[in-house]
Amino acid sequence: MLLLLTDRPDRNTVLAQLLEQIAPCRVSTVQGRFPGRIESVLGLVADIDLLQPDAARSLRTLRGAAGGARTPLICLMRSMGERSLAEARRLGAELCLPGDTPARTVAQAVLAHLRPASTGIEAVVARGADEAGTVITGLLDAVRNGKAVQAAAIDEGLTPVLTAVEAGGLDRWLSTVRSYDDATYQHCLLVTGLAATFAIDLGFSERDRQQIVRAALVHDVGKARIPLDVLNKPGRLEPAEQAVMRSHAALGHRILVEAGGFDALTLDVVRHHHEALDGSGYPDGLAGGAISDPVRLVTICDIYAALVESRPYRTPMPSGQAVEVLLGMAGKLDMPLVHAFARSVSGT
Repeated sequence: MLLLLTDRPDRNTVLAQLLEQIAPCRVSTVQGRFPGRIESVLGLVADIDLLQPDAARSLRTLRGAAGGARTPLICLMRSMGERSLAEARRLGAELCLPGDTPARTVAQAVLAHLRPASTGIEAVVARGADEAGTVITGLLDAVRNGKAVQAAAIDEGLTPVLTAVEAGGLDRWLSTVRSYDDATYQHCLLVTGLAATFAIDLGFSERDRQQIVRAALVHDVGKARIPLDVLNKPGRLEPAEQAVMRSHAALGHRILVEAGGFDALTLDVVRHHHEALDGSGYPDGLAGGAISDPVRLVTICDIYAALVESRPYRTPMPSGQAVEVLLGMAGKLDMPLVHAFARSVSGT
């Protein structure tokens, strides 16, 4: 369990949600009542004014109930002045961050400062994969059964993915996702994790990271309309079958347009993630500058995922060999992006 002590709960909703991705999070206010003992506490985050006696007293009480000095303490400071920092040290803070530190940065710091034996990084990654997988399953099932697709439901998978890859790294994400049997399900999760990692490494803003992850999660939604004997064929497709399979990009775009509520970037990626810079892709034969940067990014992730994922008829390709395939696609892929992607996956 993680504890969040705050005197401004209205500003801590996002932080509490991010901490919940690491471990169950209990939010307490300065005015709240604390039990005499709280078991299995991994860490405590205090977002309070330490120079207010009531706030400091509440923190001492809560930390005592949570195991005292054995429980890592991170303080979000209203002031980084000497008085405030001295009070934080007296209270046993292991790390002091400015109060306006982005919530995701705080969550990363919490994960880094937890006791090594209790971090549960694998559990964080597994939970992220499960939650994102639930979103994908719900999406594909809705399309297959003719039910309405809810754009808002997709957003429930964004934070779990970003938290998982930031906490555990790409290698843990790929290892976890490869354990899933369903090929479409596995592929969507692989592409999503790769896109999240790539966006983080490229320094994208939080908003842009979420947009890329959203697009990656739903990029193959059209495959829900592809006959299973084609979709799951354990071998090379015949030309007629290949034509049916290639229809998934335009089908997916139509599904999301009809559902409504999906942003232009997501619609662009869903329709065009099989386009190529030389115009040889599908469904629209776009070329060069007509292909947006987000599409170029997800296309690279999509091809790499197809090469390294498990298939009934072949073993997964090693990462280095898959990167070599990408590097051999000059003219079709954005080579500066491919080189950046190669650096992003170099540890896998």
